[in-house]
This record gives sequence, structure tokens and C-alpha cells, in this order.
Amino acid sequence: MKLSERIEGINSRIPLKFKVWMYFVAFTLMVFLLLWLFQILFLETFYERSVTRSAIKSSERIAEAYEESDTAEFYRTVNKVAVENDFCVEILDRFGRSRYSKDVLGECLVHGKQNNTNIFRVNILDSPDKKIAYKIKNPRSGYYMQLFGRTLGDPDNPSGFLLINSALAPVGSTVNIIKRQLMVITVVLIVAAFIISLYLSRRIARPIANITKSAENLARGDFDTVFDGRGYLEAKKLADTLTYAERELSMVGTMQRDLIANVSHDLRTPLTMLKAYAEMIRDLSGDNPVKRNEHLEIIINETDRLALLVNDILDLSKLESGKQKLNPVNFEISGKLSEIIDRFKGLSEKKGYEIRFTPDKERIVRCDVVKIEQVIYNLINNAISYTGDDKKVYVRQINTSDGGVLIEIEDTGEGIDEDKIKLIFDKYYRSENHKREVVGTGLGLSIVKAVLKLHNYDYGVRSKPGYGSVFWFKISSFDVIDKNN
Repeated sequence: MKLSERIEGINSRIPLKFKVWMYFVAFTLMVFLLLWLFQILFLETFYERSVTRSAIKSSERIAEAYEESDTAEFYRTVNKVAVENDFCVEILDRFGRSRYSKDVLGECLVHGKQNNTNIFRVNILDSPDKKIAYKIKNPRSGYYMQLFGRTLGDPDNPSGFLLINSALAPVGSTVNIIKRQLMVITVVLIVAAFIISLYLSRRIARPIANITKSAENLARGDFDTVFDGRGYLEAKKLADTLTYAERELSMVGTMQRDLIANVSHDLRTPLTMLKAYAEMIRDLSGDNPVKRNEHLEIIINETDRLALLVNDILDLSKLESGKQKLNPVNFEISGKLSEIIDRFKGLSEKKGYEIRFTPDKERIVRCDVVKIEQVIYNLINNAISYTGDDKKVYVRQINTSDGGVLIEIEDTGEGIDEDKIKLIFDKYYRSENHKREVVGTGLGLSIVKAVLKLHNYDYGVRSKPGYGSVFWFKISSFDVIDKNN
């Protein structure tokens, strides 16, 4: 096994609350580590650089005043810069002699020391950029000081020199104080971080743990389990998703049981009748042509019914599996509707049913003719099963303004209650108003739904109790070709 796989296996066994706690503590320790590094290791360096930057800015300000201002204004600028920044300033002439000084520190290295100032002047002239900046120790105080020097006027032929001396406050004691404070603060905050992270990790992990326990109950088949997502938004969304999945699984389980029960019943009934009438032919009516033919007719009818059921189950299974492919061809929709209606002519003559067809202008459509034919047949068959006492069924073709073709099949039956309309396309759903004049399996509308979804066509039903129902679907304008074009 690879190292990465082993690590992943270990990670998958670590509880969420421990991970949250570990990450929180690690983050806290990292923050304190960075704080220690910056405050202890870099504090002194940062301070010295800050003093140097201030001296450089001050020198530029004095140099500009030297070039642009008169003597009085220049010395006022020097005084102001020295006071504002706690600097001592020395102005030298071109020969290194003191011309003006301002001592704010009291411990200046450049005042009254002709030899020192001359050394600084020489160092400035020897410097490539005619500037110096370095740290030197004050022999009187024992503290380090920052010295900055530069030329005044033309760097190659200077008319004077500027020396700035700034005390570097001893930061050692300050650092020690900060260390002691940080040690105390670190101990206190690490303990607090442990406690808070432990509390937060339990709070964060608790909703997930509860949802996991409920999911385990769901996996064991308990569809009444409750998913508690209180705590935070993500947990609530997960709980809501699992609750939805629970409802769907419960419905699937119920539908599966109902499907098995209905299929078993619908298979058992014709098989029982086939066996019974076959035995009757064998034992009673074998020598009686009239009775034998009656019994054989019943056997043929039940065989047809059984074959229809099996075919519908197979068709629906193929459609819902997603393996069924469309085979689109061009055909005339009005002609196809007339052809299907003619198939019900025998039923119309025998049972008195009337199917009225209202065509629109002929359109050539491109879709799977076999499956669309099955849709239309099932919808007409369903309308006949549920139509009123007048035994009328209305079929309409309506060419819509957007180029599509709307097909409507209307019955005059009792209609469908609003709360049951959403169930009408479910497997084996039958209304109590079913007349059973034609052979059906209870799967016709489910097949209609699956075929139309496969074509990506809109479909639905309009119904009002006491006024019949109108089932409809619309062939998309993308699949419609005007016959005249």
C-alpha cells in the first residue's frame, strides 16, 4: 500500500471533532510562534531601521532647506527637525569646521569634538554616494547611537556637511519585559484555546454525528427517522437533503411494493383463468363446439391481456432505465391521429363510443413515430376508460403560434380532484371512476410520461371534478416542419 493511501486511511478514521480541535490548536500555536519571532528576534532590528529611515528623511529635508532657504530659515528648519525627532544636528563647512549645532540628546557624539567631526567628514567624502550611516557606541553612556552624515550642496564639490546623531534607546530591557509578558499570555491563551477548541469542535461535530446516526437508521430501512440539522447552515442543508432522500426512498419502497402487488395480481388473474378454462375444455367442453369456442375465446382474450401487461412492463422498464433510444422520422401528425382513431372503430361500433377529431392544418413532425403513436393510443384509451355516460371523447390538434403542435384528448367523465392530479401519471394509479370498458394495465399514463420526457416535450392534464379531463402534450417547434415549406 502506498504511503498516501495509508495516510488517507488514517485520516478517514479520525473524528471530525478531533480534527477541528487539532486545527484550532495548531493555528493558535502558529500565531504565537510568529508573534515570538517578530517581537523577540526582529524588534531591535526593526527599531534601528526605523531610526535610520527617520534620519535619512530628516537629512533630505535639511538639504532641501540648505539649497532653497536663507540662512535664518535654514537654521530654523534644522532646529525644528532636531526637536521633532530627538536628534542632535551638526552643520560643518567644507573644511569640517562647526558652523551650527543643535543638541537635543545631551549625549551627542558629534558636538565639540573637532577630531571626531573631521573623521566623519573624511568618511563621507570616501563614501561612493557621499553618505554614511552606521551604529556606534557612546563611550560616556555605554549605549549605542545611530549616526548619519551627508554632503550639502554639490556632492562632488560640497560646500558643507550634515551630521545627524540619534540615540538608540536600549531595547534589551523592553525585550525582556515583552518575553515575560508573552510567556504568561501564551500559557493563558493556549489553555483557553484548548478549552474553547474542544467546546467548538464538539458543537461543530454534534450535528454531523446526529445526522450520521439518523442516516444509519435510514440505511437499516427506518423511513421514520428524523434528521436534526440544528447548529449551522451546512448541517441544516445536509439534513434537509437527507430528509428529502428519505421521503423519496419511502415513496420508492411503497411504489415498489405496490408495483409487485399489482403486477402479481394482474398476472395471477389471467393465468388462473387460462388454467381454469383450459381444464374446462379438457374435462367438459372438448366435444361441444359452441362451449369449446366460447372457452377458447376467453383464453385468447386473457392471453392478449397478459401479453399487453408484459409488454407495458417491459416498455416502461426500458424507458425508465435510460437505455431506450429515440428513432426520429418525419411523418404527418394529422394523418397519424386519424390512423390511430380508426383503430378504435370496432369499439365505437360495439360499445357506442364516439371519438371526435378536430384537426388543424397538416404539419410534418420529426420524432419517434412508434413511441408518439403509443402516447396517443394510451391517452385515447385512457379517455375511453374514464369518459362520461355520453361515451364521447374529443381529440384536437392545435398548431400553436410558436410553431409547435398541441395535442389534446378530452373525456366527459367525473374529472380528477386537484390533490390527485399529481398522482395521475404514477404507476398503477387508477381513479375510482374507471369504467374498464377496454383492456388496460394501469401503466399507460406512466408510459406516456416516460416517452414525453424522453422527447423533452411538455405535457400535463387539466381537470375539474364533474367536468371531465383534458390530457395534453406539445410537440416542440424544433420538431415541426410546415408541410408547405
